Amino acid sequence: MHSSPPSPARGIGSLGLSLALLSAFAFGGSGTAAKPLIEAGLSPLHVVWLRVAGAALVLLPLAYRHRAALRQRPGLLVGFGLLAVAGVQACYFAAISRIPVGVALLIEYLGPPLLLAYVRFVQRKPVSRAAAIGAAVAVTGLACVVEVWNGLGFDALGVLFALGAACCQVGYFVLADAGRRGERPIDPIAVSAFGLLIGAVVLTAFTRPWEADWSLLGGSVSMNGHSLPALLPAAWMVLVATVLAYLTGVVAVQHLSPPVAGVVANLEAVVATVLAWVLLGEHLGTPQLLGGLLVLVGAFAAQTSKPAAPAAPAEGCRRDGAAGPRDERDTGPRSEPRDSVRGSA
Repeated sequence: MHSSPPSPARGIGSLGLSLALLSAFAFGGSGTAAKPLIEAGLSPLHVVWLRVAGAALVLLPLAYRHRAALRQRPGLLVGFGLLAVAGVQACYFAAISRIPVGVALLIEYLGPPLLLAYVRFVQRKPVSRAAAIGAAVAVTGLACVVEVWNGLGFDALGVLFALGAACCQVGYFVLADAGRRGERPIDPIAVSAFGLLIGAVVLTAFTRPWEADWSLLGGSVSMNGHSLPALLPAAWMVLVATVLAYLTGVVAVQHLSPPVAGVVANLEAVVATVLAWVLLGEHLGTPQLLGGLLVLVGAFAAQTSKPAAPAAPAEGCRRDGAAGPRDERDTGPRSEPRDSVRGSA
């Protein structure tokens, strides 16, 4: 018996999943790196500005190299900067100022179910049952990870801010996917670089970084009783939790679909909780361990699901009655993995 060689689509799907996992792990370390800086005296908003502005500065040479993207898809780049960078950060921090962090995090990570709803009802594309179940299981796991029952205070405005963060998270995945579509696809590096640049400009207007005491970065901070240079967590937050996280995340969405990449991104909350346990001494309880397992199961179920079969004209005929090849614009490029839920912006 001869084994058939792996298909290119399966290889692309594996690459997309690997990048999505790497992105989730990179994003998950942002809170652990930011907490010592906040405890040293920087405000949360100033730490967010440092994260985004530092990443934008690092990616500035890449933005200059891909400057043609500004002429090709200016609306997409501005939208990514406003929603995927500035919007997510601003709405999330506004939410945690009014409601418990765990509740805000859970609401923000309603993004995957919202993505499925967007693909199903706005784009009118089929969504597999397995992907929907995977998203529901992942969100249930998140509720356990953040122990949402420990802080069920209700503040209408805080909940609205958290929902705004969830909607902006949907924009992250949809716009990252849209970059490769249309007549003028652009490099995902350009999406990340210009998105962070635009996000940094917007956040500058709101956070007023000139009011912060940046001399703190020249000193030391404490992490779980250990002293370390403040520049170390700052560099990790900028280079790994932002630059690497955005670059790999945007590329992953372009190899997977927005709904699948969104469910895999739920692992960020698990990573953040585990890193807080290891590096900050914030121990995990049984519900959190169980929740992490549910998130893993949900992400795996969504990633391995096959797309629901769309309703096709009988005998491969087009609506005008003439037989012809399948329209690639309706299903996306053939190089996409067969085991993902397709979505486009």
